[in-house]
Amino acid sequence: MEITKIKTDSNGTTPGNLVEASDITFGYAPHKPILENISIKIPKGRFVGLLGPSGSGKSTLLKIIIGLLKPWKGTIRFLDNSSTNPYAYYSKNIGYVPQVESIDWNFPVTVKEVVGMGIWDRSGIAPWFSKDADVKMGVILDDLGIYNSEFRNRQIRELSGGEQQRVFLARALIRKPTILVLDEPISGVDYNTREKILEILRSLNHDLDMTIIMTTHDLGGIGKQLPWVICMNKIVIAEGDPSLILTKDNLL
Repeated sequence: MEITKIKTDSNGTTPGNLVEASDITFGYAPHKPILENISIKIPKGRFVGLLGPSGSGKSTLLKIIIGLLKPWKGTIRFLDNSSTNPYAYYSKNIGYVPQVESIDWNFPVTVKEVVGMGIWDRSGIAPWFSKDADVKMGVILDDLGIYNSEFRNRQIRELSGGEQQRVFLARALIRKPTILVLDEPISGVDYNTREKILEILRSLNHDLDMTIIMTTHDLGGIGKQLPWVICMNKIVIAEGDPSLILTKDNLL
């Protein structure tokens, strides 16, 4: 029997797949994995939702993809990553929006400073004082619908949940990432804000061909609006078009 060899790029990914996670296993306590043999492939330009209940490993998988955690076993590969230092790739190509609930809002920092942190590694000390960064910041905040002359100097803790979420989205977008990774970006916001954020993400995906990976535990309302979903609970349960995947059996 002839075996067909699948073509890969120099880094081992299949052409067209921007991200490949292979056989990922990880846990926070010894011998208690929260992820078991997870393998997923995300093509360039896809908008993917990682769906699952709390504790299913969604956020953990995101942190492994962006390099914040190292798996016990398995590999993460990116298309066209020629760097010998994976963290150089993460810094240049990935924009990350953390969960709002994970942030200490007592820390005295302004909107301008938060967004400027997105290009810290490129601009050196205090990048928000550069004229070029200031212009870019204004454009992005305006695109996200939260810009005015005073907004950039407001304390982040004074903002509403939806405003905070969009500020952190601006921080991720100012570096012009290839991949946008969001951890529960619509958690704790009202319906109108949720729909606005989803509209922004759809536009980034459609107009800029940006690859987007986001987590959500909303298996019904949000999950059904996404183009492609991966249902997981420590393992991958199913993936595909939400109209076909979000069935009673899979949800159970």
